[in-house]
Amino acid sequence: MDHSGHGMTMDLPPFTLGRALEFSPDLFFLIGCLLGLVLYGWGVLRLGRRGDSWPVGRTVAFVLGVLTVALVMCTKLNDYGMVMFSVHMVQHMIISMVSPILLLLGAPVTLALRALPVAGRGHKGPRELLLALLHSRYVRIVSHPAFTIPLFIASLYGLYFTPLFDFLMESKTGHIAMMVHFLAVGLVFFWPIMGIDPGPHRPGYVMRMLELFAGMPFHAFFGIALMMASEPMVAAYRDPPASLGIDALTDQNAAGGIAWAFSEIPSVLVLIALVYQWYRSEQRQAKRSDRAADRDGDKELAAYNAYLASLQARGQ
Repeated sequence: MDHSGHGMTMDLPPFTLGRALEFSPDLFFLIGCLLGLVLYGWGVLRLGRRGDSWPVGRTVAFVLGVLTVALVMCTKLNDYGMVMFSVHMVQHMIISMVSPILLLLGAPVTLALRALPVAGRGHKGPRELLLALLHSRYVRIVSHPAFTIPLFIASLYGLYFTPLFDFLMESKTGHIAMMVHFLAVGLVFFWPIMGIDPGPHRPGYVMRMLELFAGMPFHAFFGIALMMASEPMVAAYRDPPASLGIDALTDQNAAGGIAWAFSEIPSVLVLIALVYQWYRSEQRQAKRSDRAADRDGDKELAAYNAYLASLQARGQ
């Protein structure tokens, strides 16, 4: 298989973390990451100039999300990922499970809706087009659990255990398309679960937790299948370059272990975020109830005072 589309991939020295983290940008993802940071920064600055606040935590989460994409696609991790199944699996797990969670915690859709200017009457600007998209039938379908959960699972089994993966790995374009797909699948899967940005599906907290855990066992089974295989299962990684000094089956077992372990990490991250959101929601509800009770109490007191005043007037 020709890896010339990804630079000097065939002559890579043995893998070390130091080498893997060297800057080796994929132009498509480098431009995408920079554009994402610039647009998000513009939104935050626009709100600031208007006197509106935007939570620092959301900005930090979004920046970290973009940096995780850059980490796996704009360093030599990407080059090693073309010839080492284990490194590719690290890329896949980060870009499909860690990056989407962090990006969604940044609430980019909410920021866009608040920062984009409202178009004049009879006109449609970017904000109106975004709102139309959010309310479209297409978004209702692609963000529904009946679509997102099977898609999340099929992205593993339907890709790695069919010839599709080898076809995509034959070209740089195919590899980029596969990574964009992983990121997109992660975003649509976690979007309704995180529940921060507006969307057509807003299930309760218990249902969100059930949706989260519905897909995770399949990740674990996928990892175990790779770990227990007695021969290399993916043709693209069957003959690693001799310069790497690795065994294909051992590397595949490592890839399986990574897939299995990673199914737990995002679950814990999302669960913490959901429990925190639930707690905040309950706090807000309690405050609203207290305010309503205070208002009712004030009305009762005013009515009682009026009653006393009327009695006093009658006595006089």
